[in-house]
Amino acid sequence: MVGPMTIVDTEPMRGETAARPSRWLVLVGIGEDGPVGLTETAKALVRSAELVVGGERHLALVGDLVRGCSLAWPRPMTQAFPEILAHRGRRVVVLASGDPFHYGVGRMLAAIVAPEEILSLPQPSSFSLGASRLAWSLPDLTPVTLHGRPLETIVRHLQPGVRILALSWDETTPKKLADLLVARGMGDSRLHVLEALGGPRERIRHVLAREFAVHDIDPLNLIGLEVVAAPDAAVVPLAPGLDDALFENDGQLTKREIRAVTLSALAPRQGELLWDVGLGAGSVAIEWLLRHPAMKAIGIEERPERAARAARNAAALGTPDLRIVEGRAPEALKDLPPPDAVFVGGGFSDDGVFEAVWSALKPGGRLVVNAVALETEARLFGLHARYGGELLRLQVSRAEPVGTMTGWRPAMPVTQWRARKP
Repeated sequence: MVGPMTIVDTEPMRGETAARPSRWLVLVGIGEDGPVGLTETAKALVRSAELVVGGERHLALVGDLVRGCSLAWPRPMTQAFPEILAHRGRRVVVLASGDPFHYGVGRMLAAIVAPEEILSLPQPSSFSLGASRLAWSLPDLTPVTLHGRPLETIVRHLQPGVRILALSWDETTPKKLADLLVARGMGDSRLHVLEALGGPRERIRHVLAREFAVHDIDPLNLIGLEVVAAPDAAVVPLAPGLDDALFENDGQLTKREIRAVTLSALAPRQGELLWDVGLGAGSVAIEWLLRHPAMKAIGIEERPERAARAARNAAALGTPDLRIVEGRAPEALKDLPPPDAVFVGGGFSDDGVFEAVWSALKPGGRLVVNAVALETEARLFGLHARYGGELLRLQVSRAEPVGTMTGWRPAMPVTQWRARKP
């Protein structure tokens, strides 16, 4: 069904202004059942199109319905956009799996074509089909796409008792995921491998991660996952201030208590970008990214071995999207997108770092600097006097053995300066 719209004209479009054509770009959701699952309206729109764009599999599915030109998606897909835009005002149909706006091509096309020029005819997404086959409630599960993304993307979502639907990259993804689960102490988790949903080749198989022996998997598959974690499983906690032991490090690490306060001071908001200058083990940037899947972070680190170590930490903790720039600030900061927040924890001497980050910081952006050395602390006092903000002295003491008894052993105090750019 098209819904309340009454503009579904299957004839070639006439009398449209160059400034604002009608809905010339039609996104047709298609399932594995091909034309059988399409409405008569969708079929008529495909027949009337001057250009039909889709994956080779989609184009093969519609077969004889195409009467105009067809274009298989190139790599990258964006190479086809000029051809699509060249047909603006004439009928163009783009074929997409299920719902074009659920991890589909719809988002990319909506970035270059006005919404009032797009007509979308969705079908059930792979997630909707998968949830219905497993009798799972969509609002109660976590949808994840691993297509075109590192497998470690799923790590942050591996919480005990959680149900996940994960869109696979290819036929190897289920086995790779099972191995990952076993390695993290979640071998009793149950996997449901759902293949070619909605078509004649549909098949569903069930297996425990530690007993995975599923073969001949269709490249088009979805994984249902019920997470079971052993008491010592490597679960990434939801609260900030992760255990220091979770980070491989050489001592250049913002300790957990200071890190939790630092995250609070940075005040992350959905979709914002952080610069972590002096990345070290990457702990602050990683925890920033863990706050929400839409967060972004760039770590600047001049030592290659530390940059590599931070990348390993990011993958292990489910944030493989951490972007790492090798180089020394402020030179390495040139041409980076402006940040919403900046953290400097790896030194803050008079070498132009402050000027560079303050100039790049967006209005209303937050700058947080942690200092241990007296020289750096003195500079923070001067910057605080000039730019305002807030100064804090943070110190943590831990109970440790003192001979045959126990006493408090203080860590080095940290001076933290927080400032917001007007």
